[in-house]
Amino acid sequence: MTDYLQVSTTADSREVAMRLVRSVVGTRLAASGQVLGPVRSVFWHGGELGEGEEWRVLLRTTADRYPELEARLRDEHPWTNPEITFTRIDGGAAPYLEWLRATTE
Repeated sequence: MTDYLQVSTTADSREVAMRLVRSVVGTRLAASGQVLGPVRSVFWHGGELGEGEEWRVLLRTTADRYPELEARLRDEHPWTNPEITFTRIDGGAAPYLEWLRATTE
């Protein structure tokens, strides 16, 4: 059985977020992606509390493709240490999950 993942990251602009999505979906590291935002955020950076506006990127992929997807996001992201996390997709419509698997092979 294939493990399915939803991967997320953030970016400081819509343009950067869209560039990241186009890159990983275009190379089939992810089957699809969405850019949401802007969203307001509060965070720690360089030892100081910050507040700003970010764009959220959501991607769907498989566990097999995740290492390469993470590497590409790290390589193409303008931030030194971008937030990149994933959650497992524990279920879903069988035809969709099959499409996700086939699209990322």
